[in-house]
Amino acid sequence: MTRPRIAFAVPGKITTLTGGTIYDRRVIEALPGLGCDVQHIELPGSFPAPPPDDMDRTFSQLSDVPPDVPLIVDGLAFGALDPERVSGLRSPLIPLVHHPLAEESGLTEARRTHLFETERANLSHAHHVLVPSPHTAELLRDRYDVHRENISIARPGTDRPRLASAPTDPPLILAVGIQLPRKGHDVLIRALSHVKDLEWQAVIAGAPLDPAFSGDLRALRSDTGLEARLDLAGRIDRNALERLYAKASVFALATRYEGYGIVFDEALSYGLPIVSCAAGAVPDTVPQSAGLLVPPDAPEAFAEALRTMLTDLPFRRGCADAARAAGNALPGWDDTAKAFVDALADVLVVQPS
Repeated sequence: MTRPRIAFAVPGKITTLTGGTIYDRRVIEALPGLGCDVQHIELPGSFPAPPPDDMDRTFSQLSDVPPDVPLIVDGLAFGALDPERVSGLRSPLIPLVHHPLAEESGLTEARRTHLFETERANLSHAHHVLVPSPHTAELLRDRYDVHRENISIARPGTDRPRLASAPTDPPLILAVGIQLPRKGHDVLIRALSHVKDLEWQAVIAGAPLDPAFSGDLRALRSDTGLEARLDLAGRIDRNALERLYAKASVFALATRYEGYGIVFDEALSYGLPIVSCAAGAVPDTVPQSAGLLVPPDAPEAFAEALRTMLTDLPFRRGCADAARAAGNALPGWDDTAKAFVDALADVLVVQPS
């Protein structure tokens, strides 16, 4: 007997350091250990706004997948595909929706409406839908008309820390997230400007995917007088990121929306107390005992939460203990891949050898 096959289509390079692509890569790496052969399809990196040539190339790639092979398509591409052409694909379609495209920050209303209508139409052609969180599952049920029984939750896995915790003095406030408006780094910088009377240092680590927004962050850092205390580190490798997690005392991400947020699990695994926003799936991901959540786009409230974490040491230690306990209970990537296999059980075909 031959092993069942799965095709997994991901826009852009599989090595891209975004939460969604890291998730995709780790599942692709884990599926062979569960008895599946995986065909990785690299779609054009222009999604979710591909030019016509990239859209044509994408449908050529997806149409080449045999009709008996389930086709997982990352939601960054799936939600932006031409709905009329999606209906003509032969393979069982399994979109992996990290978060709906219309939930991205900084969209015009016309663009938001277009993405909402396109993604909803495409989801109607899905054989099954995979999501990383209960929040995203609920959103797809309530707003995108996806039936409950057609959705499976595959929570991201987490690697156990390789480095022991070694907090620096003054305390390091760490934010990890790509430089896009949705991640709220501008809110964090404004919040940091309200706690300049305290001792701390800060790092924002994440690839500058939006050059204009990255320029705005640098200007805001200068305008708030934080150049000597805040490092806009940009893209860093995994080893450097792990060293930052080990040195940090507080994890702070002023995100405007998350469909899940792998970095929160990473922070929990390092026992870091968390300051973030009650936005999207964050309240489902961050235990109440492990940190403080404030409304999004509220730099003053975020600053007060940071002040509490920096000045109330017993409270911070309690949050750190709760974070570490939650981190120890998180699933691994093999568990995530198993959720994929279970969701695809009815379409995984084993051919006679």
